[in-house]
Amino acid sequence: MLFGKNIKKANAPEAETANYGGKIEVKNADLFYGDFQALKNISIEIPEKQITAFIGPSGCGKSTFLKCFNRMNDLVEGCKISGEFKIGDVDIYGDIDVNELRKNVGMVFQKPNPFPMSVYDNIAYGPRTFGIKKRAALDEIVERSLKQAAMWEELKDRLNKSAMGLSGGQQQRLCIARALAVEPKVILMDEPTSALDPISTGKIEELCMELKKDVTVVIVTHNMQQAVRISDKTAFFLLGDLIEYGDTEQIFTSPKQSKTENYITGRFG
Repeated sequence: MLFGKNIKKANAPEAETANYGGKIEVKNADLFYGDFQALKNISIEIPEKQITAFIGPSGCGKSTFLKCFNRMNDLVEGCKISGEFKIGDVDIYGDIDVNELRKNVGMVFQKPNPFPMSVYDNIAYGPRTFGIKKRAALDEIVERSLKQAAMWEELKDRLNKSAMGLSGGQQQRLCIARALAVEPKVILMDEPTSALDPISTGKIEELCMELKKDVTVVIVTHNMQQAVRISDKTAFFLLGDLIEYGDTEQIFTSPKQSKTENYITGRFG
């Protein structure tokens, strides 16, 4: 079965009962852009409250696969997806409210993308969208989210200043705080540190390690040392295939597939 854009409105009754969790299960996933097959029969179980890294050379399908989890690929003309995708108990390509999906599955992109508004309004944007209007409740959410992102002390006196005045690393952590404000079960990160300096990268990595106490983190990274440092599980993709998936230590010390070994030892990619 190929999925179309089967999207319910934001007031869909399923939105009230959808049982999202942090575990992701995918079975027999194929993805086509027109005639080009970008993902080939992918099956994987991603555990909750752990960090799972997707590695592989450019163009191997890892970011495309990541974007399946919050249906970002729905926005791509000519994209067709088949297979089974479940987050918690929810079939995310079924008859669901996609806004509710994206509330539960947050996304952090390669380049920081704060909104051109104050720090406070960046964090409050999501909660306001989902109906929270009272200032006291928003104040509490903003403080909690910035504390989760280890930024409260840095920004508590700058809440009304433009987010655009922050450094690149601060902007990226603000984007993580913004995602946390709606209390997601999963956070997807598409190369979140590739545009950052080593100090900012270290702060994001520390933050990821802290976040997995509460949420599932799935990160696409070209930096294999980063995968070793922070991830519990690693999946290696090549030309649209999932070549190998397992505990990060096993993948990097005793890979079972020669293609995996060749990649992590720098023989190609």
